Amino acid sequence: MNDATATVAAGDPFVSFQEVQKSYDGETLVVKNLNLDIAKGEFLTMLGPSGSGKTTCLMMLAGFETPTHGKVVLDGNHLNNVPPHKRDIGMVFQNYALFPHMTVAENLAFPLRVRRMGRAEIEERVQRALEMVQLPELGHRRPAQLSGGQQQRVAVARALVFDPKLVLMDEPLGALDKQLREQMQFEIKHIHDNLGITVVYVTHDQSEALTMSNRIAVFNDGVIQQLAEPDALYERPDNAFVAQFIGENNKLTGRVESVEGDQCVVTLKTGEKVRALSIGHEGVGSETMLSLRPERVRMGEEAEACDSRVEGRVEELIYLGDHIRTRMTVCGRDDFVVKIPNSTERAGLSPGNEVALGWRTRDCRALDWPEGL
Repeated sequence: MNDATATVAAGDPFVSFQEVQKSYDGETLVVKNLNLDIAKGEFLTMLGPSGSGKTTCLMMLAGFETPTHGKVVLDGNHLNNVPPHKRDIGMVFQNYALFPHMTVAENLAFPLRVRRMGRAEIEERVQRALEMVQLPELGHRRPAQLSGGQQQRVAVARALVFDPKLVLMDEPLGALDKQLREQMQFEIKHIHDNLGITVVYVTHDQSEALTMSNRIAVFNDGVIQQLAEPDALYERPDNAFVAQFIGENNKLTGRVESVEGDQCVVTLKTGEKVRALSIGHEGVGSETMLSLRPERVRMGEEAEACDSRVEGRVEELIYLGDHIRTRMTVCGRDDFVVKIPNSTERAGLSPGNEVALGWRTRDCRALDWPEGL
């Protein structure tokens, strides 16, 4: 996909990337022909691996980078020649970027003083921002006297205190431990829901993106591979890259034998014939990668009622509380994973067992053949 375009449901887009390209050396494009519209009040996440172009897009929106070609628009205003401090955009960084010599209240007041607001209004806004991030009693402390989570809340409050048109967040939770990350994900999501602000968020963490976003743009090699709501990305990936990057995914490879409407029959490398939805392959005779989520695989008696059935051998069982992650050898691959609910019916499963597996056609997607497979 060389061009990704989103249509905003109602009215003109609040943020718009129009035919945007970016090159640092004049030869290699790190962002390639980006067209992306973001609605007012939306929480959009740019998700992708390192070097995919997502952070470069955020920096062009913030004003720290300039497009090589195309234009960036915010609320009807072209931003290409507008300096960062005049864009009315709040920023939250991974390293918090708080002034260590200032108190929390002084950190929050700083962007208001720059805008020459009156003292009474500054005090009112600072207190309101502290209450918004649940730190009303900590305005007198310095950043070094706060925990990592508290510092991150202050950074969020500082980005919101002057009521910006737009808030940009660049990997803001990357330095936090797992439990605190998850807590902050919900806090930022609740702040967004309560205030109705527009947020553009950059991360490489898939679960973070799925948890927080209205829509997710999946980047790879400077191109948006798919732009969709979280459930659509996970349930209905458009291509092999998205299927492998979003969540855990079983890969089976084979050749398309026949196509019937929106379904196809695929002969796997090991000879089994299975059915799948036709999504991204090149037709009869072409090679394809099948995408199948671990929780959609049925086992034992449940497999008998499925459209496609194969045999698997249990290699490893990993206890994860609410489910058992079962690694199996299936159709020549020893990395096939089945997630089994933790119940008494599964108590007899052990390494070495031969088990019948199956899945519904609508849960298996025949996609393109990815490079390097």
